[in-house]
Amino acid sequence: MSGRRKVAFAVVHIHVLIALVLGGAAVPAFAEPARAPWSPTNIFAPVSTPAEWIFDLSRFVLTVTAAIFAVVFSLLVYAVVKFRQRRGSNGREPAQVYGSTQVELAWTVIPILIVLVLFLAAARVIASIQNAARPSNAIEVTVIGHQFWWEYRYPSLKVVTANELHIPVSDPAHPTPTFLTLLSADTDHSFWVPRLAGKTDLIPNHPNSTWMDPRETGLYLGQCAQYCGTQHAKMLLRVYVQMPDEFDRWIQEQSRPAQISDTISEGQKIFERTACINCHAVRGTAANGRFGPDLTHLMSRDTIASGAALNTPDNLRRWVKDPSVIKPGSKMPAMGLSDPDLNAVTTYLESLR
Repeated sequence: MSGRRKVAFAVVHIHVLIALVLGGAAVPAFAEPARAPWSPTNIFAPVSTPAEWIFDLSRFVLTVTAAIFAVVFSLLVYAVVKFRQRRGSNGREPAQVYGSTQVELAWTVIPILIVLVLFLAAARVIASIQNAARPSNAIEVTVIGHQFWWEYRYPSLKVVTANELHIPVSDPAHPTPTFLTLLSADTDHSFWVPRLAGKTDLIPNHPNSTWMDPRETGLYLGQCAQYCGTQHAKMLLRVYVQMPDEFDRWIQEQSRPAQISDTISEGQKIFERTACINCHAVRGTAANGRFGPDLTHLMSRDTIASGAALNTPDNLRRWVKDPSVIKPGSKMPAMGLSDPDLNAVTTYLESLR
């Protein structure tokens, strides 16, 4: 790379760093009134304490590293300009400095101090998140990562659902945090909702935990952040932060058994005599599988296939007929149902609210 290209490349990086630093510094001032334009996964707009601590740490690290870059680049430009070869020069090297105790101490002690400061800052944030006090009114949720979907269990509330996590908003005056126990049913996964909390891995036989206390209601999106197989990219996360009364109403609805009517009994019979019953559970029926999502209140969810498709009758029919059309590599097999049986099963599933 030529000297001019190197300088241009470095100047571009400086502009990028300045934009990031200035943009990051402006976030807190605009986060509240500009809520609508923010992406649901924007790391620069935290609405929960753990995400806010991580964001503050990232700004601190960015500021320190930007300062280091500016100093080093300035010294490099100074050296290039001052000691460049001039016309009429005899080509001799400038005076060389050897064995300078001051220089050697500087390039040893200063980096050690910088690394120590960054280490202590990161350790403080990690410890604060991991050792946070758990109040008596905290919501407890067990998150189980599967290939390629999320299972959510509320042990004390007797609720089991999939792919769409519902939690109450936390009033700073009376905090109601949600503590998550993270487990894996197969391989490594990673739970990450950028505006609510940092990445936390789900490792087989090694429980992890995290928590969040969102201060704003709304839908927050996330993603499995650890490659876990073919459909890792479509192992999506949806967190619905609701007002306390709305959350309580959702819990009451999810606690009820499935609503079954005589008009869809044929679809239920087909469902229960095929392999569907081996993987899925529907409370109040003979279906008690654990390999796939609990379908008791399937139609109360906005999406299917872990957020890969909207939960519409057409998409649901396509999903039951051949899951690979929506999610190639899905662990759910195509059942090979005839059109009448497929229609009956789809009608039955549409009744699960």
